[in-house]
Amino acid sequence: MGEQVVETQIVIDIMQESFKIAFFLAMPPLLAALIVGVIVSIFQSVTSIQEQTLVFVPKMLAVMFTLIATFSWMIGMIVHFTVRLVQTIPDFVR
Repeated sequence: MGEQVVETQIVIDIMQESFKIAFFLAMPPLLAALIVGVIVSIFQSVTSIQEQTLVFVPKMLAVMFTLIATFSWMIGMIVHFTVRLVQTIPDFVR
């Protein structure tokens, strides 16, 4: 019975780590879209221009440039997590 609790805790720890990594990986592009969206909204309010492409294109470019800038960091996080996950497989096989 105690061994099942340990295995359950390992699964919970893996899930928590995966959610944390997903949060950190999603944060840079989402922040870039948020910041650009606020700036464009302020610009639209000041100039009374209500063109929808004016919102979409800058957000898309900001997310694209953010992904390009942080891609190596993201891949590093994913690879590091995957290596640790694969190394814990022997803990499950008993």
